[in-house]
Amino acid sequence: MGLMKKSIYSILKGTFLVSDDAFKNWKWIIFISVLAIIMIASSHSADKKVHEIKRLTNEVKEMRSAFVDGRSKLMNLKLESVVTDKMNKKGLESSEVPPKKIKVKPQLKN
Repeated sequence: MGLMKKSIYSILKGTFLVSDDAFKNWKWIIFISVLAIIMIASSHSADKKVHEIKRLTNEVKEMRSAFVDGRSKLMNLKLESVVTDKMNKKGLESSEVPPKKIKVKPQLKN
């Protein structure tokens, strides 16, 4: 039996886990298992972050849409024609005389 065949048989039979130098093999198996667990946990954490980013991106899009909608409604409400129509319905009419600016000059104290 060659060395390669012997090592393959020891892996298949599991004798490498109970032989005299098995402690060295167990250290490697435990080390690799811990690394695999860390890798799996890291992958799950990354997936959670990707889902959170997607949810927040959708929320930002919805809020931006609501903001644009609210801003366009405000722009329409501020139009002079809309304000005039609402005031006419309440019985108020526009003045024919244009408004005058009142300036108040501060008095100097002596």
